[in-house]
Amino acid sequence: MLDIKFIRKDPDAVKAACRVKNVKCDIDKLLDLDEKKIKIQQELEAIAAEKNKASRAIPQAKDESERKGIISAMQALGDNENNLAKKHKELEQEYMELMYLVPNIPSADSPIGSSDLDNKEVSRWGEPAKFDFEPKDHIQLGKDLDIIDTETGVNTSGFRGYYLKNEAVMLHYAIFWHALNKMRQKGFDLFVPPTIVREFVLLGSGHFPSGRDEVYVIGNPGKLESGEAVKEPAYLAGTSEPSLLAYHSGEVIAEKKLPIKMCGISQCYRSEVGSYGKDAKGLYRLHEFMKVEQVVICKDDIEESNKWLEEMREISQGILKDLKLPHRVLAICTGDMGSGKYKMYDIETWMPSRQAYGETHSDSNLTDWQTRRLNMRYKDKEGKMRFPYALNNTVVASPRLLIAILENYQQKDGSVAVPEVLQPYLGGQKKIEPKK
Repeated sequence: MLDIKFIRKDPDAVKAACRVKNVKCDIDKLLDLDEKKIKIQQELEAIAAEKNKASRAIPQAKDESERKGIISAMQALGDNENNLAKKHKELEQEYMELMYLVPNIPSADSPIGSSDLDNKEVSRWGEPAKFDFEPKDHIQLGKDLDIIDTETGVNTSGFRGYYLKNEAVMLHYAIFWHALNKMRQKGFDLFVPPTIVREFVLLGSGHFPSGRDEVYVIGNPGKLESGEAVKEPAYLAGTSEPSLLAYHSGEVIAEKKLPIKMCGISQCYRSEVGSYGKDAKGLYRLHEFMKVEQVVICKDDIEESNKWLEEMREISQGILKDLKLPHRVLAICTGDMGSGKYKMYDIETWMPSRQAYGETHSDSNLTDWQTRRLNMRYKDKEGKMRFPYALNNTVVASPRLLIAILENYQQKDGSVAVPEVLQPYLGGQKKIEPKK
């Protein structure tokens, strides 16, 4: 969320951010609630002062009548205090519901636009594969090589269900091993974080409230040690980003520990309710998949955070270059970047069956928009409390990268070459061939 002081000072900038990000949030109403909250808080403080004054006056009362009069006045103050406190709580709830919707201010160099059609290509690497034969898509390759089964997957799991088999399993985990080794070399702490998370985690990361429909809620969250049923809802995380951020929620971090560099590997779950009719076939858009995610928490400095944004992008591109997969980088426009983003890149990898680049990575700078929500702070050298900046980026995600590998590395004889960098993870195997 944004600092309310900033919103008070420059509401027009916040309204402009709402417009360019297609976010519906009544900033005037938010400021009105803020004023009402402040007024009631001042009244509560005045009542507390009056009660303290009356409390000191009781022992000094001249007689019983005066003492009863003071006590009666205190009771009236207490009743008024209770009513005001109730009203303040109601206003606070309404105020926070709006504050959670307030978008971050996008960077000055983010493209202005309303959809992904307005994203701007920044760079390309590698040449799209050219074949002297009719190439297959990853689903046909998967069938022919006996490594992917979507038909049985749908029967077992429902729409978008799938099985990876045999060498696809090895390739799948080889991608992750290569990525984790890279991240370890880059000095990131490695995590296998929780994928079942509490509501505050998703509120803190910004996946709630606006993205609530995309998140699976667990119907039976279990029981406590006492045997009592858990009443708080639990959710399946769509990425390890929320869990990694929550690792430091409510914490005052020593400045010398910054930047904090975290890398999580986890199963990811997404309902994809907003993607009806999109990518209905194949492994591009799924309800569950695996991903390695990187998160950086740094000082509240735009230049430093943007330096990390570029470095994180370079790490992901480095892995794609290791795999020799053609790809491009897009600067994401305001209408496509999401509410909390200050600046964002997508990396898209060439997928022959689409005859287009497909998104495989997202790299985002959210400044202090998430850390304020999670009450994550650090104390600077002058002893002042500050909210650090948070960034996140996809390291690798599979099966999307599996699509790119299978389709780009397919051979005329129906086999698929194994990328050289992944061969050690497959015991030196250089080729996946049709089963005889």
